[in-house]
Amino acid sequence: MKIILTLFWIGCLSIMFGQTTNQNISGGLVFDGEPYLAVNPTNSQHLVVAWMGWKLNNLIVIKTKYSLNGGVTWSSENFIPHTQTGYSSADPSVQFDLDGNVFVCFIDYDNQNFTGGAIFTVKSADGGATWGQPVEVISLNDCPGKYCIDRPWMVIDQSSGPYSGTIYITSMNADQHVVAPYNPYLTVSTDAGLSYGAPRFLDTLNYYAGNTIKQPMPTPAVGADGTFYAIYSSYLTSQSPFGHYYLAKSTNQGVTITHNSALQIGTGMGVTDNFAKKGYLLVTNPNNAQHLALFTLGQMNGDADIFMIESTNGGIGWSNPLRINQDPTGNGVLQDLAWADFNENGDLAVAWRDRRNATGTGYQVASEIWGAIRKNGQSNFSTDFQISDTPSPHDVVLEGSGNDFMCIQLVADTLYAVWGDVRNSKLNIWLNKLNINNGLSVRSVIHSAELLTISPNPANDFITFNTNLPFQSATVVDLHGKTVLLSNTNAHTLDIRSLPSGVYLLGVTANGTTYFQKFIKE
Repeated sequence: MKIILTLFWIGCLSIMFGQTTNQNISGGLVFDGEPYLAVNPTNSQHLVVAWMGWKLNNLIVIKTKYSLNGGVTWSSENFIPHTQTGYSSADPSVQFDLDGNVFVCFIDYDNQNFTGGAIFTVKSADGGATWGQPVEVISLNDCPGKYCIDRPWMVIDQSSGPYSGTIYITSMNADQHVVAPYNPYLTVSTDAGLSYGAPRFLDTLNYYAGNTIKQPMPTPAVGADGTFYAIYSSYLTSQSPFGHYYLAKSTNQGVTITHNSALQIGTGMGVTDNFAKKGYLLVTNPNNAQHLALFTLGQMNGDADIFMIESTNGGIGWSNPLRINQDPTGNGVLQDLAWADFNENGDLAVAWRDRRNATGTGYQVASEIWGAIRKNGQSNFSTDFQISDTPSPHDVVLEGSGNDFMCIQLVADTLYAVWGDVRNSKLNIWLNKLNINNGLSVRSVIHSAELLTISPNPANDFITFNTNLPFQSATVVDLHGKTVLLSNTNAHTLDIRSLPSGVYLLGVTANGTTYFQKFIKE
């Protein structure tokens, strides 16, 4: 009987952590879109993810989860209430400050008539377990007729410089009846998110966004020295016969901003497929304050590919575009949904949605998530590799808004990637965690009776566990991998009276590895 139980339990572990490399971390029944993942800069095991999700009688809300063991298990789902009845939410981004506070930035608005709404931030001082009251950043009333609250991005200065903790939020005109010119916007908080200053234009004379690109989305970043950067698109023939990506730069919290051209958009850079998700992204190297990189789509080779330009002198000069994906050129395969991140060592990860293994060409075919790595000091990217473990069929939901971005974070040798796909006939948020040195999926799960013991087992009310591991918290998960109990202390006794009878795993995380042991609640 003991042997049978052991084999049964090994099988359970295989099902939970071995057979599926991708985790469905949202599990919604209707719609989950545009995830954003952030890693605590002072605790790499602490992750927070936010996304757009449907909630009964609430339209779309911003939903969140957190993990304290590097993504092995996740908290129960939380959501941020609307500021007005009948509003809908969109476009989350997540950032930590150096004190461990985590912020979510999002839109809450009348998404039918645009009669009201604003960009807000909320703050959590307990790692994402609870969220404070929303603070208004910029509202429709701040820009009459310009609808300046679309696609906010938030970045927080995590440098050791004098402006550490400064919150920068960029936005653009919504796709409504806006009269040109169109503009990118910047709003800044200098008091850790308690309040925000008046919004200002990011563009200026000789560097206007112009009258043609209706949504000149700015993509912001903060350098390792605390310098603020943002890049936005522009096309204004009286200013230049070419389109441009313009760089805005500030060393004093956005009080004064300088500009220069990062890239002249020539023939072939524009992507003609109307469904392609064409968002571009600026990232900065925390290991080199002068190093910036911009990722965008281009079809110089006849179809949409992922390209990078970079600067090693603080944005003054930029390289020529470098193609990242390594499938054959001109094969009709469309890549999109680009995202990228530097780790603390200056290694660079890039990920995108890829269709090289699909039947057919263009946007409306099955897709996968792929990526590539460039180690610090190297000139070339690694051979690109697959991140998702299952092809996702095309669905019409992917042609609409709310599916325009994925997100990755690179921490030391671990790459976290989150994206939305419809492999299970619903748009859900999926996560994979990869070791960039060998491309293997990381589960960090060890079943070890030698390192972790539990008594009594079975138990009714309390369990006590013994371990010499230097852990900070303990997690209890059920056989579906769902977190059902979480202790944020290093106490060795847990109250399990609230758990239904059944079989559970107790996990403690130490030095990047999670050790699990089975127990039974009677």
